[in-house]
Amino acid sequence: MTATTPRAVIFDLDGTLADSALDFDAIRAEIGLEPGLPILEQLVTADAETCARAEAILRRHERDAIAGARLTDGCAELLAHLGARRIPIGILTRNIREVVETFARTFGFAFDAVYTREDGPPKPSPAGVLALCEKLGAAPADTLTVGDFKFDVLAGRRAGCRTVLLRTQPLPDGERDEWGPPDLIVRTLRELVPLFP
Repeated sequence: MTATTPRAVIFDLDGTLADSALDFDAIRAEIGLEPGLPILEQLVTADAETCARAEAILRRHERDAIAGARLTDGCAELLAHLGARRIPIGILTRNIREVVETFARTFGFAFDAVYTREDGPPKPSPAGVLALCEKLGAAPADTLTVGDFKFDVLAGRRAGCRTVLLRTQPLPDGERDEWGPPDLIVRTLRELVPLFP
């Protein structure tokens, strides 16, 4: 990672800022989708009735998960540090806006811009990253994306951002080969504080 201080940061929500324990296997099973495959992508070719039923199930699980969420390790410290330095913060999530608002309200956070699956193509599309960069007033090259899954890294890289993967376990070689390594891997958000002197 370059020594230049990022001018903006875009965070994923679930698993990155919020330890929300979303059970994707349970969601897939309840909707009737194939196990192990991304939910939103499986619904692309589904009929309107199936999509409406799936969306209702998704929203129920997402609301329940955020209601019991805790902050991930280092989250409060990093967000306070960025706020003190007036670094703009965006949220890019495949979740819904209501959940982001619940999270922000519950923990007393304010985000400068939010992009959810309700706003346009979800990650790994770079559309959300690019839209957020514009709203945050920072070029992609000056923006850091932070997430806990390959879609976060792929979206950030495709948009031209530097990418951080939050990972408490080593990245399996197969995954690294499949989508390429992020610019930085951290075990806790606290490790990102020194990037913003």
